[in-house]
Amino acid sequence: MVEHDIVIVGGGLAGLSAALNAAPGLDIAVISKVHPLRSHSVAAQGGINAALGNHPEGRDDSWERHAFDTIKGSDYLADQTAAELLCQQAIPMLYELEHLGVPFSRFPGGVIAQRPFGGAGFPRTCYAADRTGLVLLHTLYEQTLSKDVHFYEEWLVTNLVVRDGRCYGLVAYDLQSGEIIPIKARAVIFATGGYGRVYQKSTNALINFGSGIGLAYRAGIPLKDMEFVQFHPTSLYGKNILITEGARGEGGYLINNQGKRFMADYAPSAMELAPRDIVARAIQTEIQKGRGFEGEYVYLDLRHLGKEKIMKRLPGIREICLYFGGLDPIEEPIPIQPAQHYSMGGIDVNEKAASPVEGFYAAGECSCVSVHGANRLGGNSLLEAVVFGKIAGLSASEYVQESQGEDRAARLVNEAAAQLKERINQWLSKESRGNVYQLFHRLKKIMMEKVGIFREKGPLAEALEEIGELRHRYHQLALRSDCLQFCQELVTMMEFEYMLDIAEVIT
Repeated sequence: MVEHDIVIVGGGLAGLSAALNAAPGLDIAVISKVHPLRSHSVAAQGGINAALGNHPEGRDDSWERHAFDTIKGSDYLADQTAAELLCQQAIPMLYELEHLGVPFSRFPGGVIAQRPFGGAGFPRTCYAADRTGLVLLHTLYEQTLSKDVHFYEEWLVTNLVVRDGRCYGLVAYDLQSGEIIPIKARAVIFATGGYGRVYQKSTNALINFGSGIGLAYRAGIPLKDMEFVQFHPTSLYGKNILITEGARGEGGYLINNQGKRFMADYAPSAMELAPRDIVARAIQTEIQKGRGFEGEYVYLDLRHLGKEKIMKRLPGIREICLYFGGLDPIEEPIPIQPAQHYSMGGIDVNEKAASPVEGFYAAGECSCVSVHGANRLGGNSLLEAVVFGKIAGLSASEYVQESQGEDRAARLVNEAAAQLKERINQWLSKESRGNVYQLFHRLKKIMMEKVGIFREKGPLAEALEEIGELRHRYHQLALRSDCLQFCQELVTMMEFEYMLDIAEVIT
């Protein structure tokens, strides 16, 4: 058995922020199914919002205006108190990140550079070229290594042990050894990311199946805002790789097959910098009405920005286009289409990142403080991860310091581990009547086609029925591989069950 005061599940920005801010003297561990620097946080390109007022056109910006834009962009469905907290904390958080060593891009004079982003009344998105998530994650990881934090890499958490309204620990599958590990913890923080890979087209990393959200749901912890799924307007056609909103923030145009900047028909004032939900629906409408290219995509045109600006401000985007798209955005427009990008919904937590279950906290994309409502503004996701990651670390530390451990914790986590081992043995002993990977891909297609950007009652009902059929077929599956070391089939078997739950809840 493994035992720690606080166990953080997830090694991305929210998880590392929690670890970095947990109280000194406590025994802290981070569990991640990949190396922390392979977490999905590295994929965030465009920037992180804070009303610093450094941009010449943003001198009058304030946290109140940031909060207003956040609430308006949410279709007025955000928790306004939580949104205000996020935007108030943004300014000191940015300076804290700067002092930790984050290499932000700079304006002449040395202040942190800011760029315009969709739905923002002022240019307030701070950035590090187009690699903001990557440099944030590397900086926080380096800082966390200087602390006494235990890292368990390539461990998949499979069970959350909750009894009588209290969390006692976890069970994990160690991919390297193939062992099932009971973990006793006085507090648990989930920072497991979103559920993007429930969809066929997603900008999310291949690890983002929403298993943390599914685990919490199975443990009886409430979820919130799960129907709100963000589709990013610009993913590289055929590859589903994110093309940052920063490309439009720097002045990129969206063009249909008639050569028209069609956003004039949907958001004539904001144009390409309208909120993401509006731009994504506009692009999908253009494609469906036959004004796309090959009936599949539209163009994002950066050519007028010039070579120097693209090389300086968007070097990563050019690299992505060269290596994955076979084109140079300096010379050619980029074919783009909408793809699932962000999970606004998640585990229901309050402004202290605490769930209704004692000793259980969540932060980042897997959580829902409801700061985003029905639509997240670009630049607010990295902000939410570091702000509420920090709050989760502080809140969990306070809980551990004030609470008493329970004698039955060890027994409960051992029982949960034994039950999982028995389930795996049952999978190994029976004959399979299907293929989990076929079910996996079928679910993703159902969600993309029937629970996507546009939703109607009929297709939603069909999706629910088909998800039920997939669940029935799932229960007939068995493991074909008896080697449990790095058993991807076992990982998929366990995560697919959570994906079915999440798909049903979204629908």
